[in-house]
Amino acid sequence: MRKTTSVMIVTSGLCLTCLTGIRAEAQERSVHPDIENYFSLVNQDFSGLRALDTTSFVEKFWRIPGNKGFNESIFRVESILQDAGYIPEEQAKESDRLVYRIERRSMKRLTWEPIRANLTILGDDKPLLTTDINRNIPLINSRSTPPGGVFAEVVHVGGARRADFDDVEIEGKIVLGEASPRRLYREAVLHRGAIGILCYRIPSFNQPDQHVNSIPFGSIPQDAENQGWGLMLSKAAHDRLLSDLKNGPVRVHVEMETRLYASEELTLIAFVNGSEAPQEQFVFSAHVQEPGANDNASGVGCQAEMARVMAKLLTTGAIDPKRSITFLWGDEIRSTHRYITEDPERDKSVKWGISLDMVGEDTTRTGGTFLIEKMPDPSAVWPRGDDHFSEWGGKPIDLARMMPHFFNDFILNRCLEQARTNGWTVRTNPFEGGSDHVPFLNAGKPSVLMWHFTDVYYHTDGDRIEMVSPDTLKNVGVSALVCALVLTSADPDIARYIIDEIEEAALLRLEKEFTLSCAALEDQGSWEREFLILRAWTDWYREAVGTVREIEIGETSMQTIHAIERAAERIERTGSDYLARINSMRKQ
Repeated sequence: MRKTTSVMIVTSGLCLTCLTGIRAEAQERSVHPDIENYFSLVNQDFSGLRALDTTSFVEKFWRIPGNKGFNESIFRVESILQDAGYIPEEQAKESDRLVYRIERRSMKRLTWEPIRANLTILGDDKPLLTTDINRNIPLINSRSTPPGGVFAEVVHVGGARRADFDDVEIEGKIVLGEASPRRLYREAVLHRGAIGILCYRIPSFNQPDQHVNSIPFGSIPQDAENQGWGLMLSKAAHDRLLSDLKNGPVRVHVEMETRLYASEELTLIAFVNGSEAPQEQFVFSAHVQEPGANDNASGVGCQAEMARVMAKLLTTGAIDPKRSITFLWGDEIRSTHRYITEDPERDKSVKWGISLDMVGEDTTRTGGTFLIEKMPDPSAVWPRGDDHFSEWGGKPIDLARMMPHFFNDFILNRCLEQARTNGWTVRTNPFEGGSDHVPFLNAGKPSVLMWHFTDVYYHTDGDRIEMVSPDTLKNVGVSALVCALVLTSADPDIARYIIDEIEEAALLRLEKEFTLSCAALEDQGSWEREFLILRAWTDWYREAVGTVREIEIGETSMQTIHAIERAAERIERTGSDYLARINSMRKQ
């Protein structure tokens, strides 16, 4: 007898019964016993504390490709893989199922790492800023100051537009401005002879009025000829300098020690080779660079624990994935892009991908919410209702960029099944881009981003290990790994189960959109717009359910094909009914 468990289906973290017109009877559905078994196995072995320990090691370093912190992070994960039973590729036999390699590439540019920096206003007893407290002060690619530092006058140029430099003596001075550090550096140092810059620029979602000591990281161009440098400022430091400048000239002492040196870029790739179709892959990607704990030491630590759990479940015989599962650690976007595009045969082998980025947040501290950033669907064209872009900066995309696929709802439902056990909050956001899911999507591969936002510490030196939760690391890691286990061993029964849940998601979405359209029309909305939205969602889901054909190993069974056809017909029929009702409203 199959054991089933009831779960609440939620879209974007909101109970569907809260949406006018949604069917109450559609709220409950049972979890497939195979999926339930995967959850049991992975939850039992996945340790949020292990993931946190790796995250803690990685977050100690200021990481960009090629530098010591980046490489030490790669080597730490390598040791975890080795302890779990992964074998270096050059030593592996064809029959070995746990294999890894480190790819090494020469770098055209020097790598960089900060050692220390201090900014002191002359006359003060202690530094205004110091890397002992604010690790993000040095701008990436800054050069060291001469021994003993530099003493110079500060001049203020506001937004660093060209007109802001008129009638201001720049040469030999330190320039303070509220602009992108690259523009400020270019205009002040490269064009006008300043010796360095002090930059203040922080997004409103970082809440600088409340977090007055937060400093975001930034960069200046790498310049072989010029020995210039730059510092990022907190709001408190920026306001202090502006206040002092109102009372007359301000001189400061800047000490900076950094390293720029030739290196190589490392990418770590681990494979759990499938037993029947090893040439087909589910790929996870977690980028190593950036200095934060959540961004993205948490992705590194979570994925390392996922790889360890996979090895244990495989070696104990608890699982036997028929397709391969691949884990990738490297430089954001670039490493994933290379993995997909460098080898045409490998490109063909990649079937699905998930980006793990900012996955460990203690949401009570950061204010962030766990999000699944969906593949492009009509919510990225018309965000409305509970679909809205994050403060990261999404904007509507063109309807031609739609990627209908079962993956969005499949991933969401697996996360919701994990959430059922502990109250974890799961929401979605329309496609925005900016992380390792983009190379997958650009190559036509289904992919989503697992992340958190809005995080008040995002890209600032407030993103430290105390902002990371082992419980969140476990929730994300377990959900992501179960998704891979399901799709790498799916049989016809699982395929038809997924068809059912995609059809259910489609009918709920269409009813929701119809309700929103009715409200819009009552508020003098455009009939053409509402008709287009409903038509787009109908088309998207009709095509999305068809992509379930790719789930089964080998040929798709006729039963699955027929189930897809029936579901697509019901979706089209439902959408057409709503469109007819919208059309009748127009005639009225």
